[in-house]
Amino acid sequence: MKKFLILIIVFFSSNVLAHMEHYKKFNKIEMDILRNGELIGYNYYFFSRKGDETIVTNQIKFAVKLLGATIFQVEGFGEERYLKDQLISYVSKTLQNDKEKFVDLVFDKNKNKLTIKGSSYSGEASVGNIIGNWWNHKILQTNSQISPISGSIKQQVVTFIGKEKIEQYGKTYEVDHFKLNSKDMSIPKDKRLDFDIWFDKKNSMIIRVSYSRMGNWEYRLKNFE
Repeated sequence: MKKFLILIIVFFSSNVLAHMEHYKKFNKIEMDILRNGELIGYNYYFFSRKGDETIVTNQIKFAVKLLGATIFQVEGFGEERYLKDQLISYVSKTLQNDKEKFVDLVFDKNKNKLTIKGSSYSGEASVGNIIGNWWNHKILQTNSQISPISGSIKQQVVTFIGKEKIEQYGKTYEVDHFKLNSKDMSIPKDKRLDFDIWFDKKNSMIIRVSYSRMGNWEYRLKNFE
């Protein structure tokens, strides 16, 4: 069941700037998580500000059931801190079934590096990485990622597919459609990144994310304030 977690949330970057100015109007972004068309959980983001500092907290919870029994579940919390556009820290704790995963990241100003202590990776990373959550459209402009679940670093390629209109929860959006894939095609197929992402440029928001891995998954924007 580890395959689920690999593809639940992805986290990428070409630089650590998150264009926080684009998000100053948001206090909350709510996304539903669906599997095979069934609502199984949520992914919520909350924004708070104090002077030049922006804090983005992330709550995620979902459960996959088979014949009434829970076979896989994830519950987690994360907190990103930005000083203007600079990521200065990130912490998270996630419970995947009965296994704990974590990340503790800080920006070292003297080294101009990110220092990571995570359940899958500990060490330094360039500031050309981003904590990629679905609130952050920089995920579409980056070539590497730090997992907010475990701290691992991945490489990606993003391809523009075209402009489309999609309907969702009674609203129509004009969106740009992108494909996001693993850069290293030697990675086993069941572990590759393979996402479709629909982005509303007008509001700087990701509207929908879909992928197939042991079922058809979607993250859908439900509400924002």
